[in-house]
Amino acid sequence: MSDIKYILGSFGDPVEMMHGIDKLQENGVSIYDVYTPMPIHGIEVKLGIKRSRIDIAAFCFGITGTCAAFALIYFCAVIDWKVNIGGKPSFALPDFIPIMFELTVLFCAFGMVLTYYASTHLFPGRAPRVMDLRATDDRFVIAVDAKDNTAHTVIDGLLKDAGALEVKYNERKYISYE
Repeated sequence: MSDIKYILGSFGDPVEMMHGIDKLQENGVSIYDVYTPMPIHGIEVKLGIKRSRIDIAAFCFGITGTCAAFALIYFCAVIDWKVNIGGKPSFALPDFIPIMFELTVLFCAFGMVLTYYASTHLFPGRAPRVMDLRATDDRFVIAVDAKDNTAHTVIDGLLKDAGALEVKYNERKYISYE
């Protein structure tokens, strides 16, 4: 059993899966991850997942875009290429606002795409990490790290008692689509 990396409990119903999470946590079993074909409300709290800080990243990307736009426009319109248009000042902030807004949105959008790829490890050309292919279709899977939890038969029994349709031992870290 030393080759086993994960114990996977496959459920057909989200309520049974939530019951399985409760049973495992009551018995002190740490859960590696849960895979579901649809969002399950309240599962983050149950698993102890912290709130995402992606909004802070979005704010930073937006501010970077605003500052970059302001610096570029100021350099072009005030320092490098002064143009006297009807006696208006070169530094007319209201004229800069639309371009600053557009670059704020552009930097934020590109930055968030890159942040998402980095945080989920879904770079183009990389095979997705899927424990059980049915978790993307109709099954709810609880993955338990077999190295951290050595009582495999106890975990197997807890998952089956909670209503697992199938309990299997995953010897590889991830299943590829090939």
